[in-house]
Amino acid sequence: MKFTPIVLSTLLGLALSEPIPVPRAPTADPDPSEVWIEDVTYGGTGCPQGTASISLASDRKSFTVILDAYIASAGPGYTITDSRKNCQLNVQLHYPGGFQYSIFSSDYRGFVDLEAGVTGIQKATYYFAGQTKQSSTQTTFTGPKSEDYLIHDEVPFDSTVWSPCGEYAGLNINSQVRVDAGSSKTAKGFLTTDSVDGKVTFKAGVQWQPCVVAK
Repeated sequence: MKFTPIVLSTLLGLALSEPIPVPRAPTADPDPSEVWIEDVTYGGTGCPQGTASISLASDRKSFTVILDAYIASAGPGYTITDSRKNCQLNVQLHYPGGFQYSIFSSDYRGFVDLEAGVTGIQKATYYFAGQTKQSSTQTTFTGPKSEDYLIHDEVPFDSTVWSPCGEYAGLNINSQVRVDAGSSKTAKGFLTTDSVDGKVTFKAGVQWQPCVVAK
């Protein structure tokens, strides 16, 4: 079975030019001209080195990652390794001092094909390099199901992970897809971040807040 390449597009800086609903009182945003993506790297069982290409927009406000190996499958003929895949992106974002940022919403498009008794999970975890606090979102699919999907995740404001004040830290986005056939020896299924046209868009909403100077 051949799967079309996946396109993963993250919009970070563009969020500065469009209003984003923040669950609490709005805060000032930094000057958009002072915010840009410096670099994006990837790795994982769902995106081994050499299976993805990264393209930064000319204004460095967005990037696109094209993958061709991000699919989890379970059932006869598949191993435990086949049923669990992950892809981690590390985003280096440049922004002015005196601000910190966090991700609070994301959209995923893909395709799920599960027979009765098979379940699939799509999960994303956000954390900053050097910090132990994490924030995660998760969606579970239950077979029988065969359809395209669109997942809109919202991270509760109280559990968002903020970048450290006074220093630049890379944002890690670790997405996972898992499929479990349970006790069945014949049921099968797969889950991929692959939309009907072969492209998936992941949009990360950015929220800002001024750093608070400790007294």
